[in-house]
Amino acid sequence: MFVTPLYAGILVLWFVVLSVRVVNIRRRGVSFGDNNDRAITRVVRAQGNFAEYVPIALLMMGFLEADRYSIYWLHALGIALVVARVLHGAALSFGWPMRFGRVAGAALTFIVLIILALQCLYQGVKGQALWMQ
Repeated sequence: MFVTPLYAGILVLWFVVLSVRVVNIRRRGVSFGDNNDRAITRVVRAQGNFAEYVPIALLMMGFLEADRYSIYWLHALGIALVVARVLHGAALSFGWPMRFGRVAGAALTFIVLIILALQCLYQGVKGQALWMQ
């Protein structure tokens, strides 16, 4: 298993960047919530959104990798996930072209999650069928 740890490492570094932005806001005196400031809300949500979606994607990638799925396919999904999360996080936290980054990042994240879910379902059903023989 070498594919999933690579993307986990890359994604955690991006998560740290997003988290440092939240910590810097908290240091400026906004210890809880967002003081009804949309800019603060965006920074906090970029980090929170990452934390909501990435762990399950990496978990499913790890399951597929452990089941010896194609490393080339896993690399393609890992790259797509990194691109998706950077687009989304940069748009939300750093104010890059908001609409494109958020929409493209969210859409690509959902596509990766759906593909991973379907592959995990397939592997699970296939494994059950083999077990029942």
